[in-house]
Amino acid sequence: MKNTKLANLKQKHGFTNRTIAKKLGISHIGYYYFESGKRKVSYAMAIKIAAIFNLKPDDIFYEYEKAKTNQS
Repeated sequence: MKNTKLANLKQKHGFTNRTIAKKLGISHIGYYYFESGKRKVSYAMAIKIAAIFNLKPDDIFYEYEKAKTNQS
């Protein structure tokens, strides 16, 4: 599942896949896989990505799970 929140944050901050990938020390293709949902993001990587946007990992990656839990 595509992470549209991550894509929107990237666009809002004017970053490219290459820019974020460089900050993370990974390839731009690796970052693309995270954003497109082709590869799961480890919690350690989620922390690094969230730090780029001055957010917590839950704000980007786990919002669906929190909303789903709150509906129960």
